Amino acid sequence: MASDIASLDSSPLGREKVAGKVLTPGQLIWRRFLKHRMAVFGMIGFTLLLLFIIIGSLFITEERANAVDLQARLSPPTSQYIMGTDSTGRDIFSRIIYGGQISLIVGITAVTISVTLGTLVGGLAGFFGGWVDTILMRITEAMLSIPQLFLLIVLGKFIGRDIETVNILGKQISGSVMIVIFVIGLTSWMGLSRIVRANVLSLKEMDYVSVSKSLGSSQIRTFFKHLIPNTIGVIIVSSTLGLAGAILSEAYVSFLGLGIQPPTASWGNMLTAAQTFVQKGSWWMWVFPSTFIVLTILCVNLIGDGLRDAFDPRSNRHL
Repeated sequence: MASDIASLDSSPLGREKVAGKVLTPGQLIWRRFLKHRMAVFGMIGFTLLLLFIIIGSLFITEERANAVDLQARLSPPTSQYIMGTDSTGRDIFSRIIYGGQISLIVGITAVTISVTLGTLVGGLAGFFGGWVDTILMRITEAMLSIPQLFLLIVLGKFIGRDIETVNILGKQISGSVMIVIFVIGLTSWMGLSRIVRANVLSLKEMDYVSVSKSLGSSQIRTFFKHLIPNTIGVIIVSSTLGLAGAILSEAYVSFLGLGIQPPTASWGNMLTAAQTFVQKGSWWMWVFPSTFIVLTILCVNLIGDGLRDAFDPRSNRHL
């Protein structure tokens, strides 16, 4: 109990007074975030996007999104086809919904892998130091030499097309999705690991950590109870910004035809299908997918900027 009280009062996320009131760390972060108007705008936009994708899939089936109607091919936006149709007569509105699901699944899963690896590698390197730090940092530096885009292209070209489509929870997903997720996740954790390592090196010298150790706290408890929670700000900010990067990586690899493969729809491979018709007047085939990519990345980056300011203790002066 004493160690928990000491960590609460002395840690970087401890309680503070604002206008005579004692606010918890979560309340302080939320107040700072709400002060960032563009971040709030990004959060609202991203929420609306999620609602569009989730609610839309309740009314429109994936079979309809993949249904081919050659008589309606290249139809412009009408009351029947709100966003028009593509070169095989598939409804772009329906494919935007399911393509958004895949793009977000790829982004969120890849970021989860990246953040988990980056936090553990950086945290353990900073906490234990010595030969553990040396080995883990050399591995990190070796990983930095692997070009993510080149690896995605090579694996997508030589392996992705050979992996059969799988059925997960009733949803048809091409095997190339797994390649994109793991390549992005396994090649984007190094920056976060360095930041987490630097934070842990600083935090483990603070008084509340010394008190915790003196009261008999084990190394595992100290690491997961005191050090990682006080690095959560960096981890969350990195997650949001990494999500935008992962979505963009999936989009341009799929645009090259080496990422997500049909019949699975993604915003990236929708742009691939549209590139032949850019100069033929079928503007709706590329405008709508590219608009959703841009808006999603913009909203996520705005949220990341707001969280970065919210977790900055120096921003208390604005409360």
